[in-house]
Amino acid sequence: MQVENPMTRPVRLKSPHWGIDACGDEILCGDTIYEFPDGEIVLEENIRQYITENLGAVRKIAE
Repeated sequence: MQVENPMTRPVRLKSPHWGIDACGDEILCGDTIYEFPDGEIVLEENIRQYITENLGAVRKIAE
């Protein structure tokens, strides 16, 4: 039986990169995201931008 030498195995570093959101920003592991029914993923920091630009919402101040 041959034993694998751990010194020869490739090193796999875990990347903090999770993906890219609908606004084009990088998502890192641990970031808060919103997933929409159509599959779009948006960072919490970009949610206002997403709903105004992509969903047509209008931001107003109640008077």
